[in-house]
Amino acid sequence: MTGGAGRGGLDEQEAADLAAPTADVTDVTDTAGIAVASQVSLAVAAKAAAENFPVALRVLPRRYRTHLTALYGFARLTDDIGDEPLPGMPPNATEAEITKTRLALLDDLQADVAKIYDGQQPQLDAIRALKATVDQCGVPREPLDDLIQANRQDQLVTRYQTFEELTRYCELSANPVGRVVLFIVTEPTPERIRLSDSICTALQLIEHSQDVAEDFANDRIYLPREHRDAFGVTEEDLARPTASENVRQLMKYEADLAEKLLDEGAPLIGTLKGAARIAIAGYVAGGRAALKAIRDSGYDVLRSTPKPGKTRTIRAMARCYVKGR
Repeated sequence: MTGGAGRGGLDEQEAADLAAPTADVTDVTDTAGIAVASQVSLAVAAKAAAENFPVALRVLPRRYRTHLTALYGFARLTDDIGDEPLPGMPPNATEAEITKTRLALLDDLQADVAKIYDGQQPQLDAIRALKATVDQCGVPREPLDDLIQANRQDQLVTRYQTFEELTRYCELSANPVGRVVLFIVTEPTPERIRLSDSICTALQLIEHSQDVAEDFANDRIYLPREHRDAFGVTEEDLARPTASENVRQLMKYEADLAEKLLDEGAPLIGTLKGAARIAIAGYVAGGRAALKAIRDSGYDVLRSTPKPGKTRTIRAMARCYVKGR
């Protein structure tokens, strides 16, 4: 790979190899690591009520809300281990030490998830809640492991050279969420999984477009190098407080790509009825409302994070529900 690779000049395959679990993840022996993960888990639970859940979640039957909340708790815990300040880390810890700790915690988390499938009782509250969802909805292990692997990759890869590389990352970081949602709300047929993957990849790309400034502040760029080069956008351009014309044109291109994928997956809504239809309509509507917010900002994603209002999202959800796409 050319310049702009992940930390230490790692290419995608090297980083994936390094991010692989470093121990037998079916046996957790590091109780200190689980204790730290427990503190992160408590922090997730404490702020969950303040999060902007997909609007559809509030109107779904309780059984769906319970399972979707459990999925949210697991996904957020995984992300927070990968991104948020870790309890107990010394203030002078080096980046390498922090990365090593995060990778070890992700190994511990995956080991706790494995207990669900090994007939054991998980240690973390978030994983105990997830166990009920797995047991009642028949959720397979692979999408849960993929979400953890995506966060391992985040520790080592901070730049993506091609759109293909980025979509492979989305296959780990986003598509598994949609697959678990399908197990919760409906029968996950191959066609529904295909459409869900398109929706989820689109939603991940939209989030990347919204969070360009925040990601750059954390030394991460999720805009593919090949796209940045095509529009003449440098890393220095992304460090500015407002977007140049080149950046705006790049962000329009990224938004159009995401919208195409979202539209390709949206017919999933029409295959569903009742609460399942509401749930998926809510996710698609959230993506479309976010795209509208990006466009309304003039594609200036550096000045502030474009976010849609709840009213706009609700209206978009109603349209998605009625049209079935």
